Amino acid sequence: MNEFRAFARGSSALAALFGLSLVCGPADAADAEPDISGVYWANQYHAQIPLVGGGELPLTAEGRAAYEANRAGLEDGSIADIARTRCVPDGLPRALATPYPFEIVQAPPGQVLMVHELNHQIRVIALDEPLPSAEELLPYPWFNGHSVGHWDGDTLVIETAGFNDRTFVDAAGAPHTDQMVTTERVRKISPTELEIVITVHDPQYYTEDWQARFVYTLRNDVRIEDYVCGEAHRDISHIPGINEARAARGQ
Repeated sequence: MNEFRAFARGSSALAALFGLSLVCGPADAADAEPDISGVYWANQYHAQIPLVGGGELPLTAEGRAAYEANRAGLEDGSIADIARTRCVPDGLPRALATPYPFEIVQAPPGQVLMVHELNHQIRVIALDEPLPSAEELLPYPWFNGHSVGHWDGDTLVIETAGFNDRTFVDAAGAPHTDQMVTTERVRKISPTELEIVITVHDPQYYTEDWQARFVYTLRNDVRIEDYVCGEAHRDISHIPGINEARAARGQ
């Protein structure tokens, strides 16, 4: 497979060099990946994670204690939200609740990139590669974990593991452990809308797996801008839920 990818990249480069075009036959067209590239912007913001089907997070006793400690610490300042004070990545699923735009880039071959304006997070999703084992991931925990993906029809399925435990599930302080594993299903639900449904598996803190759903609007008129914690950025007050979240924080 790696040799084939190298040959395909080399053939494309030669064709471009000599001003030629590669003609794709029916088999090539059938194998083409769905196009989900572009700049997307959320049409709703949720400070607390929006569960599919509604209801509360299915916390274990240990998870509930961690959640209550996080909420109390964020309230009295003894716990810092380092994603906002130090611009570290938000982690999952919180990164999906971003009120700022992000871009999906389907390149180079064998890879999908998600580039977020918020904190300039870059997620690299390797396609058609196995997820490393827990033993392999243990020495290298990342804020957004390590991701691999594959296409299931028109849906990009992303599996992620190898998280550190320094992030929250949402802006309200919902917790996770470093054993969390997530599965995202990313697909176009219309020519101008992208849907991501994420499933969270973390049995130490949650009694069962749970899902959250996010929908974004394609906005190829928008360009990703600079972002620095504590400085003014683009106006996001038009995103439903933002003003309510600010009011709840007394801003």
